[in-house]
Formats: sequence, structure tokens, C-alpha cells
Amino acid sequence: MQFGVPELEDLGEVDGRSVLVRADFNVPIRNGEITDDLRIRSALPTLRWLTERGAKVTACTHLGRPKGKPDPAFSVEPVRVRLAELAPGVELLDNLRFDPGETEDDPGFVEQLVAGHDMYVNDAFGASHRSHASIVGPPRTLPSAAGRLLAKEVEVLLGVRENPRKPFVAITGGAKVSDKLGVIRALLDIADTVLIGGGMCFTFFKAMGHTIGNSLCEDDQVQQCADLLEEFGSRLVLPEDVVGLGPGGKIGDPSAGGEVRNFGRSLPDGWMGLDVGPGTAAAFGELILEARTILWNGPMGVFEDPRFEAGTRAVGHSVAESRGFSVIGGGDSAAAVAQFGLASEVDHISTGGGASLELIERGDLPGLAALRGAPNAG
Repeated sequence: MQFGVPELEDLGEVDGRSVLVRADFNVPIRNGEITDDLRIRSALPTLRWLTERGAKVTACTHLGRPKGKPDPAFSVEPVRVRLAELAPGVELLDNLRFDPGETEDDPGFVEQLVAGHDMYVNDAFGASHRSHASIVGPPRTLPSAAGRLLAKEVEVLLGVRENPRKPFVAITGGAKVSDKLGVIRALLDIADTVLIGGGMCFTFFKAMGHTIGNSLCEDDQVQQCADLLEEFGSRLVLPEDVVGLGPGGKIGDPSAGGEVRNFGRSLPDGWMGLDVGPGTAAAFGELILEARTILWNGPMGVFEDPRFEAGTRAVGHSVAESRGFSVIGGGDSAAAVAQFGLASEVDHISTGGGASLELIERGDLPGLAALRGAPNAG
């Protein structure tokens, strides 16, 4: 039992038992075809451990945001087909979010889920920061455990949070600073340095008195950014240069025109900052290469557009080249390392962006707390 959470071995005898497994099969699907089955493959150690010991396994997952009613656009049928290939004999329920009771943690929906099952396993790390019926409901009545994927995620991320090797460098990016302020503050309590990139840096720039043109900015967060800069000073490292797109330009469409130019921290009217510049990439790289622990969550720019991928690519290569223990906090960062062919060069890629951030920030998740309250825990 790790971190007070029961694991598969704590279930006891599973032969002949019916086990409900909450997985995270929220995979990308285009034209009815799965484009990346990593999340399905990541659940295989748990599913095989159970089936090889004689358990009858039924998996369940959400897929997309169908708003509490059946929607063919969010059918799990492609997942069901792939799961049958990878884990024969494992059944899959319909999309959990086809019922409004899932997101509302409705007791009636929980009762439907657990009916006919003897045990429950949560292997959906990417959904364990949600107090949804399938996450927190079954452990109230069924002997429960963390699956292999969930246990590994918790081990790695809490290890980074509670006992990182120093120096510890955290890299945060993405669009909205409001989504990351809590985790930035938490990281500044445990990391030696926090590097800031992505669209969120412009709210910090505005707090410093720079002009930011048409760049993304959350005006209601400017004061909080100013407070962080005053409190933590040089440990909070911002870009020294950025790549901007001029008037008339369109993100994702180079043919639309618009000049692309490098600036310092100030941009003129009509220009939008969309990537960190080469000077920043080099400076960030030096800090990353010196680190013994690295946590990266959030891209440095709009890396989906080739004109603004250089910053994220450079940071990714620095993380891959570092000899420190490297963790990618899921989401767009995971997509970026995959796009740049670096996935095999990092130590751990989390399957949950929001969940990894919340675990780093708070040290716990609703899904973990639920497992600790299961009948077989303690």
C-alpha cells in the first residue's frame, strides 16, 4: 500500500470476481479512427494483471464532452474495437458522460456502475482530479485499488513534489496564467527556478510595465503576477525575447501574410507574441541542462504553427539532453515531445495534464482520497 492507497495486491483473490476498472481512454479520434492509442496501451499492465488471475474485467471511460446525453460523435466504439485487439475479453461500457450523473457524482448512477461488480480499480490518473461518479463513487462500497498506471503516476509526481534532486527546474507554459498561478506558487515553494513561457508570460510582462501589443493578457491577473515577481524575484525567470506576428497575420495560416519578427519584452501595437525567442531558448536551455530534476508543463508558444515551434522544440531538446530526471506533465507538453520525436528521451510522460498539476499543487487528488476510504483500505 503506497501513499496510503491500496494497490492491486491489496484486493486479495480476484479469480472469478467481477472487477470494474475506471480507465482513461479519452483518446484522439479522427474520422472514426484512433490517431494515438497511448492511453489504451497504458492501461494494459493493469488489465492483464487482472485477467491473467482469472478476473472478469469491465472497463469504463469518458470520451470528450458529450454534455450528459448520448452523442454519436463521442461513441466509444473505436476504443472498444482497439481494446478488443489489445486486451481480449475485457468489456467496455458506453461513454460515462452520456449520463449527467457521471459529472454530478449522482448516487443513483454510482449504484448502476457498481451493480454486479465485486471490486473496483481506478487506473484513470488523468481523470482523478475530478469528483465524478466513476472516480469517487465505487470506493464507497467496493474493495478498491489503484491500478498500475495510477500508482506509477503518483509515485513519480509526489516524488518530484516531496523529494526532488537539486537543482530542481520547473518549466511552465501555456496560454492562461490564471490556470497556472496556483501551481506556479506551489512550484516556487519546492523548485529552485521556475521558467515561464507561452502566452502567460505577457501578463507578467504587463505587470513589469512592458507594452505587449495584441498579445494574450489577463488583465485581472496582472496584480497577482506583480506580487509573485516581487516575492520571488530572480527565481521566477521570464523570457528575454519573443517572436511576434504582425498585423494581418493569422495563427496557423502562413499564407494569410503578416510579418514574423523577433522582439525583446516589449511589442508594438498590432503585434502578437506567439513564441519565446532564440535568446530565451538558449538561456532556458542552460538552466535545464544544469538541473537534476525537471518538470515541464505547457509549451513555450503556438508550436502547432511551424513559424512558432522553435522555442518549444529547443526547450524539448534541452530536457531530452539533460542528465537530470525529467517529467513531462501531460497535455500539450506531451504532444510537443511526441511531435518532435523526443518521447523516448525523457524519463516520465504523465497521462494527465490537469491531474498532474493538481497533484503537484495540492499533494492529493479526489480519486486518491476516495481509494483511501475504501472498505479494504487502512
